[in-house]
Amino acid sequence: MVAALIVPPLGASEQLALLWAVAVAVGAMARLASRLLAIPAVVLLLAGGLLMGRQGLGLIEPLDLGSGLQTAVELLVALVLFEGGLGLRVPDSLLGRRLRKLVLFGLPVTLAGGLLMAHYWAQLSWELAALFSAIISATGPTVIAPLVRQMGLQPPLAKLLEGEGLLVEPIAAVGALVVLQWILEPFTAGYGILAVDLLSRLGLGSLLGALAGGLLFLLLQRLPDEPMDSLRSQLCLGTLMLLSVGCEQLIGPAAGLPAAAVAGFVVGCLLESRLGELENQLGQLAQLAVTLLFPLLAADVTWSDLRPLGWRGITCVLSLMLVVRPLAVMLGSVGSGLSWPQKIFLGWMAPRGIVSVSTASLFALRLEEAGILGASRVQGLVFLTILMTVTLNGLVAPLLARRLHLTQGQTATVDHPPPPRGAVPRRAANPDPAGIPKELPELPSSPPPS
Repeated sequence: MVAALIVPPLGASEQLALLWAVAVAVGAMARLASRLLAIPAVVLLLAGGLLMGRQGLGLIEPLDLGSGLQTAVELLVALVLFEGGLGLRVPDSLLGRRLRKLVLFGLPVTLAGGLLMAHYWAQLSWELAALFSAIISATGPTVIAPLVRQMGLQPPLAKLLEGEGLLVEPIAAVGALVVLQWILEPFTAGYGILAVDLLSRLGLGSLLGALAGGLLFLLLQRLPDEPMDSLRSQLCLGTLMLLSVGCEQLIGPAAGLPAAAVAGFVVGCLLESRLGELENQLGQLAQLAVTLLFPLLAADVTWSDLRPLGWRGITCVLSLMLVVRPLAVMLGSVGSGLSWPQKIFLGWMAPRGIVSVSTASLFALRLEEAGILGASRVQGLVFLTILMTVTLNGLVAPLLARRLHLTQGQTATVDHPPPPRGAVPRRAANPDPAGIPKELPELPSSPPPS
């Protein structure tokens, strides 16, 4: 209604042109406002999408894209994951151990907590609660990466947050798809087939991603790293698009996400000393993808999706933020050597991102087509989770990081790496039984008398 007053009736092609033009313009203005007002960009991108979307002025209608919406989202998300994998570095075994613990111990806690909170607080059935839990189990690298860069988070903690999102988001997307298939067509053989399907998609997608990354490295290393030369980034984009589409066709939906992340990680590791301008160019493209995706998908949210949840939905999301996430971090950081300020920040920082939004929208349509009751509640609860986590995390995280002295330029919080197994802690000076140190610092000799 509001859009009809602003823009005269348009044809299908003109509507699509207006949709993309408004989405890009809203994203750019949100970035500009973020720079001027020092507010996290993801918060303003969401607000801009809501304002221009179905609930606001009605200038952005994602459903006008039809099936092209899913294709556009998958390709843009693959670009973001590839760029994130390209910049992911594991320079020592300490960061690798912390990432493994955070994923292996934290992910099951998040899945179980999301299942219980969605069932008892949001009153979803066990099947739909399991689907919701799988969708929101991963933090979004599309949200975390801009936030940690904007707030200037110290590199070790920033890499840990980005690495967690890159590792878990493809797992969550594939897992949610497997749960959806289990709801629509229950497996007669039980949960064994469910696990095999999940592992096969992740494994085969990662394998194809590693092969594509190796082949891409062979091409890139033959080209010189020249300023303003975009040939290498064009090769990366072409390979990435073919990889994403090929995995979707050969393995199944969502298989292109782990493939994109692994391909970027392989290229980044093999070409580390010669990334140069390539990493900057792909980083700019990834930012453009995020700037476009957030307003586009936020425009699909309406109050009718959120209103039925009421206070129970808000309590469910707050429980995920204040109970489940801190518990997952505490268990996933046992013996990691992280300081308490770092654990507190990790326990707070868990915004959900693009993959959760797109997955919820697409899955809700398939559930409604199958006649399963409660599909709109799942979509509404996912949107509520994204809105609350992105807004609260985005606004509070910079203040919390400065308060805990975790930003660059501040005195670094003491980070105690765990000692090797069997190692005896070393002391500066070993006292004897009488309490006198065995080794004393050498004192300067007194000057000879004159």
